[in-house]
Amino acid sequence: MRLQDIQPTTAVSAVMLRRASRLGTNSSNGRAMAGDASQSVYEVARQQLHVSAVPDTLPCREDEFAEIYGHLYNTIEERNSMCLYISGVPGTGKTATVHEVIRSLQESVEAEDLPEFQYIELNGMKMTEPAQAYTQLWQAITGDKVTSKHAAQLLEKHFSTPSPRRHTYVVLMDELDLLVTKSQSIMYNFFDWPHRPHAKLVVVAIANTMDLPERMLHHKVSSRLGLTRINFQPYSYHQLMTIVQSRLEGCMAFDSDAIELCARKISAVSGDARRALDVCRRAVEIVEADWRRDAEKPRKDKAGAAASRPLVTMMVIDRAVKEMYASGHIAFIQSASLQQKVFLVALRAAIRKAGIPEVSLGDVAFIHRQLCQMHKLTMPSYEQIAKICSQLGATRCILTESSILDVHQQVRLAIAEDDIAVALRPDPVLRKIAVS
Repeated sequence: MRLQDIQPTTAVSAVMLRRASRLGTNSSNGRAMAGDASQSVYEVARQQLHVSAVPDTLPCREDEFAEIYGHLYNTIEERNSMCLYISGVPGTGKTATVHEVIRSLQESVEAEDLPEFQYIELNGMKMTEPAQAYTQLWQAITGDKVTSKHAAQLLEKHFSTPSPRRHTYVVLMDELDLLVTKSQSIMYNFFDWPHRPHAKLVVVAIANTMDLPERMLHHKVSSRLGLTRINFQPYSYHQLMTIVQSRLEGCMAFDSDAIELCARKISAVSGDARRALDVCRRAVEIVEADWRRDAEKPRKDKAGAAASRPLVTMMVIDRAVKEMYASGHIAFIQSASLQQKVFLVALRAAIRKAGIPEVSLGDVAFIHRQLCQMHKLTMPSYEQIAKICSQLGATRCILTESSILDVHQQVRLAIAEDDIAVALRPDPVLRKIAVS
């Protein structure tokens, strides 16, 4: 869906104009910061490139912003309910785009163009157990804190009972993958409540897996829920370049070819904008450290030395990428045994197949043996695979249940999935397995 297909066109067009204005303001702020005499160009670059420094407006997500805004605006204006399911790999701007949409909707409320609504954010990563979603939602609505079981009952009654004075609730469920349970009752309830006639509930669910509802819920149930879906594709290298350049507007710390190299390297692996920002930030730190070290050396022309601040070049980016990938988990994976590497690939494949971050050791072992058979590697026994799991668990590369090792034990990755692909890329055999 494109911008012109979304109604109401007037409201969306107006907010897109405001969005473009904010994007210009972000650039002006960047230029102002770059001109601050109290900060060096490197300090400004490091601040602007930090992943926590989320700008008011994200570049390269205009279509997704317009589509989400159009759906939510219509629903709130008509005092209806809906479920919006947003998927995409990490680092593609899903949560940041939704936050920007909510800010724009709140501006429309302040301008009296839209009825009032209550925004509630739930994050699976911030909960000790999935059932806390009930408690947190009920507390946000009423201010009362009750047990999760009681909260579920109260919410069921609340969304099933007509209330003329009720305003619309917009609930963001971030990291939905982490709210999966064996019975799937939490996912089902949150997707089912908006279909109650008087709910006035908008649920925006964000997950990494495109078809998580189909995998977790019975097909008939998932199709009946009628989710509206938006998928965020990984950033292309052109988009990653735009994102980094927008952060560095007015800050002359980078050679243009260096930004392009970084964007190409990251897009080839994951398309994760956060990775691109981390690499560029590390490159700035390297150049700054080298510059300060050289500045401390005795020179005849001290003024010239102080004024000469080198730019981040392609060589520095290459050094930052190698440094990032040569430390931590990447280095551990590359030094692991053959069967340990295959286990990590098998675990990643099992997680992707299941659509949830936690799978059974039996599922991983089955895929592990399949991969060995396909690529003519030594076939380990289930007992040997269990030992490999224990070894990797001891390194905290994976997380396992603290129980006796058996096929029902739950296992999950404790490292980023694309770290595995990056680590195994130099190996001609394992590279094929990693992408299979």
